[in-house]
Amino acid sequence: MQKTSFWKTGHTPTLLAAFLYFDLSFMVWVILGPLAVQISKDLGLTPAQKGLMVATPLLAGALLRIVMGVLVDHIKPRKAGIFGQVVLMLGLLWAWQGTLNHYENLLSLGIFLGFGGAAFAVALPLASRWYPPEHQGTALGIAGAGNSGTAFAALFAPTLAIAFGWQNVFGLCLIPLGIAFVIYLIYAKDAPSAPPAKSLLEYLHILKDKDAWWFMFFYSVTFGGFSGLASSLTIYFNGQYGLSSVVAGYFTAACVLAGSMVRPVGGRIADRIGGIKTLSIMYALAASFLFIASVGLPTATSAVVVFVGAMLALGTGNGAVFQLVPQRFRKEIGVMTGLVGMAGGIGGFYLASSLGYSKQLTGSYQIGLIIFGLLAVIALLGLSAVKNRWRTTWGSAAMTTAKI
Repeated sequence: MQKTSFWKTGHTPTLLAAFLYFDLSFMVWVILGPLAVQISKDLGLTPAQKGLMVATPLLAGALLRIVMGVLVDHIKPRKAGIFGQVVLMLGLLWAWQGTLNHYENLLSLGIFLGFGGAAFAVALPLASRWYPPEHQGTALGIAGAGNSGTAFAALFAPTLAIAFGWQNVFGLCLIPLGIAFVIYLIYAKDAPSAPPAKSLLEYLHILKDKDAWWFMFFYSVTFGGFSGLASSLTIYFNGQYGLSSVVAGYFTAACVLAGSMVRPVGGRIADRIGGIKTLSIMYALAASFLFIASVGLPTATSAVVVFVGAMLALGTGNGAVFQLVPQRFRKEIGVMTGLVGMAGGIGGFYLASSLGYSKQLTGSYQIGLIIFGLLAVIALLGLSAVKNRWRTTWGSAAMTTAKI
C-alpha cells in the first residue's frame, strides 16, 4: 500500500500550534530547576528541599494530566488548551507579583506550574486526531518536540535571574506565553472526527486493561528520565562540579535540547522499523549511560557527553512510546494520553526528588542514578515479555498498517 505524504495529510497549522503551546508550557513547567541555584542561595534550602522544589511541578503536572485528559474528551482539545493556558498564566502573574520568600510558597507555585506539564495531555490528542495510523509517530513526535521548551528554561532563566532577579523571570515568561496563546487561538482547530466523550466509569475501565499499565510504566521511564534530569541537571552541575548557575544552565540546555529534538526522530524511526524495536534499543542505551553517570565522572565536560547520550536515548524512546499508544488505544487517545503522561510526570518527580535525597543522605547522586538505570533495565525486560503478544494481536498486519 502506498502511503500518502505526511504533509498532505492532517492539519499542519494545528500541528504547529500544538507544538508551540506545548513548547512554551514546558519551558515554564521546569523553570524552578534552572532558577534553583539562586533561589536556594536566597532561602537557604537543603539539597532535599531543592530536590522536592523542582520535583513538585512534575508531580502536579502528572496529576493534572488526568484532569486535562478528561477535559480533552469532554470539551475537545482546543478548549481544554485554552483553559490550561489561562490558568498557567494566572499562576505566573501571582508568582511575579506575589511573595515567594518562603519555601512553602514555592511548593504552591509548583502546583500552578503543573498546568504547563499538563499541556502534554492536550497538545498530543489535538495533533493526533488529525493524522492516520501510519503517520502517528511522526505527528506526535513533532507535537511532542515541545519538550525543547525545557532547554529554553535552562538556557535563559539563570542569566535573566542575575540581570532582573529570579522572581521577575516569572513575569518575563508571560511575554512568550501570551504570544503563543494568541497563535493558538487563531490556528489550532479540532479534528472533524473525534471519539465520543466517556463517563468516569469508562475511564476507570481502561485501567483494567494491562496494556494501559505497561504503557504507563514504559513512559514513566523514558519521559520520567527526561523530565527529571531536565529539572535537576542545573543543580547537579552546580553541586557536583562547582559551575556557576549560568554555565550549569548552558550545560543542562545542551543535554535537554538533545533529548527534546530527537523526539520526532524517535517517532519517525518507530514508524519505519516499529515502536517495539526502537524502544528496546533506547532502553538499553539509556540504562548504560545512567550507570556510567552514576560512577561520578571526573569533569563536567565528560558528564555532559554522558548525559547527552542518556537524553538522546530517552527522547527517542518518548517518540517511540507514542507511536505505539495510538495504535492500541486510538478511540481512547485522550484519556490514555492523560494516563500515560501522568505516569511520565510521576517518573520525573521520583527521579528529581530521589537525586536530592541521595545527595543529602550520602553526599552523592550515585544511588539515585543507579536506581533509575535499573528501572530502564526492568522496562526492557517488560517490553521483551509483551512484544510477541502485541505483534500478533492489535499490532498485527491484519489490524493496522503501522509497524509495531
